[in-house]
Amino acid sequence: MAYFKKVPAGGNEGQINYGEGVVDNIILIAVEEVQGITACLFEDEEKKHKRKAVRVTFEKDGIHADIDIMVNASYRVSDLAFRVQENIKHNVEAMTNYHVANVNVNVLGVYFEENN
Repeated sequence: MAYFKKVPAGGNEGQINYGEGVVDNIILIAVEEVQGITACLFEDEEKKHKRKAVRVTFEKDGIHADIDIMVNASYRVSDLAFRVQENIKHNVEAMTNYHVANVNVNVLGVYFEENN
């Protein structure tokens, strides 16, 4: 596939900035693409604060992402965690100009599906 770069008539190139929420949503979509996983949102006991499933920090060496997931009991945890890491890295780097330096996957639990 060829890559074409369009330069405006004046020769000036613009700059694209992505908000933190955009990268968070790209990561959540990447997690949802992996079968056997659900991303977690938690509320504290007083329900005053919600802890997000995705935490992103922007550093000089790239993006550092932490993701909290629940894993289906019929899948291997290590395989799913690796697929999540690879999928997040691929999607963020394909959709933005950022480099993903680190993806930490925190498996918070296992859930069971009931067969109906």
